[in-house]
Amino acid sequence: MDGVAFRTRDEATMNRIAYFIEMIAFSSRWLVAPFLLGLIFGLAVLLYKFVIKLVDFVGQVRGAETSDAIVGILNLVDLTLVANLIVIVICSSYENFVSPIDDSKHPTWPPGLINIGFSGLKQKLLGSIVAIAAVNVLEWFTDIDRNSDSVKLAWVVGILLAFAVAMLVLAIADRVSGATEDHP
Repeated sequence: MDGVAFRTRDEATMNRIAYFIEMIAFSSRWLVAPFLLGLIFGLAVLLYKFVIKLVDFVGQVRGAETSDAIVGILNLVDLTLVANLIVIVICSSYENFVSPIDDSKHPTWPPGLINIGFSGLKQKLLGSIVAIAAVNVLEWFTDIDRNSDSVKLAWVVGILLAFAVAMLVLAIADRVSGATEDHP
């Protein structure tokens, strides 16, 4: 009988230790919050850079050629896509790692920023990165007279293609893993 009581006491102690470790592990998710605040600050800095580029663009567009105007607009699009990427990371990281968001309490919030699972997050991130790379390639092609270095252009296009292939492979992998999860 003494052995049973000893095992029960041992199990109770182990359960308390396990509970304590779980509490620490799951509470550590709040350590992500300062990173998210840093990203919000980074977003504000990016907004500042966007405003500066916009003011420069508006000031120079009157005497600029059409190709220069297009490159200026593409620079603004590039910054906008990066800002969208940061917002996606902030919102999905908060919801996935810090605290869940009940979308019924926030009916006006965009559905693309809440309830993003890890698979959806990967797709959105990679899609944004591909779009940013595509804008950079388009800038190169639009401004080809000044960017005549064919080696750099080949690298830019190669990186864009690598991101696009990675996105395709990731989408296929997610679809295959989703199909196997649905049909064990």
